[in-house]
Amino acid sequence: MLKAVEQCMLTWIKELQNDELYELFTHLPHGKRLRAKLVLKIAGESPQSVKLAAVIELIHAASLLHDDVIDEALTRRGVTSVNASDGSKVAVMMGDVLYSKAFTELVAFDDKIASSVASAVTILSIGEYMDVKMGESFNENEEAYLDMIYKKTASLIEVTSYCAALLVGKNEDDYKLYGKNLGLAFQIIDDILDIVSDDETLGKPALNDYKEGKTTLPYMYLYEALEDKDKKRLKQAHLQDLDSNESSWIKLQMKEHQSVERSYALARTLSDEAIKAVSQHDEKELVLILEDMMQREF
Repeated sequence: MLKAVEQCMLTWIKELQNDELYELFTHLPHGKRLRAKLVLKIAGESPQSVKLAAVIELIHAASLLHDDVIDEALTRRGVTSVNASDGSKVAVMMGDVLYSKAFTELVAFDDKIASSVASAVTILSIGEYMDVKMGESFNENEEAYLDMIYKKTASLIEVTSYCAALLVGKNEDDYKLYGKNLGLAFQIIDDILDIVSDDETLGKPALNDYKEGKTTLPYMYLYEALEDKDKKRLKQAHLQDLDSNESSWIKLQMKEHQSVERSYALARTLSDEAIKAVSQHDEKELVLILEDMMQREF
């Protein structure tokens, strides 16, 4: 099923008649195509569902290209990032091309689907901006953080599920809730993995989020639990290159105060709500996607 989506994207990029862009696109690292899978699981395989999945995946790829430039990331899923191999200008422009091509294909859809996806991309962009601004200092506000990850990550997954349901006349509100909570839980688990996984599994240095300025839930929960002296130490480590002593101290404190476990509990609550939303529609494969996500290692 995913092969049809991959072929659709390749065809669209080939239509741009730029061999260099096409070559770059074929070598972009990608994960398990979660968003495309959601479209195909919810709407089944049809010419429209394949095109919708391809549009969403192009948008996602564009956002990652821009994200790597913002973060000055050298790798993406263990592979050299485009900004590292070809420069930030190329990465930004390629992201712009993918966004533009996605919107070109999007306008062929029903107005409700097209406007919903377009609105989600605006929200995603605002989330990226919020992420950058929040990274300038240590963030203690859990509500602000959850709002940011909703916008940056969950909004696109939410609209993916919603529009897939619209395509085939399913209860869009239930699938929208599923997508939103899947997206939130996905990002929380991703934040946890940045702390508990090793460098090889992550494809980037562990604790890299904190060095980049991202105060994720485990750090917020740890900060709440620490004494004043240790709170100061944690804040001082923000945006810094962490040596082995500081990294070990942070991990030890998180273990002692169960910061990771508390973060996982919130992700589980969100996941359970998502499962409830689609279980009444006998969506066993969507439940499996959630469970796999909650147990993933990368």
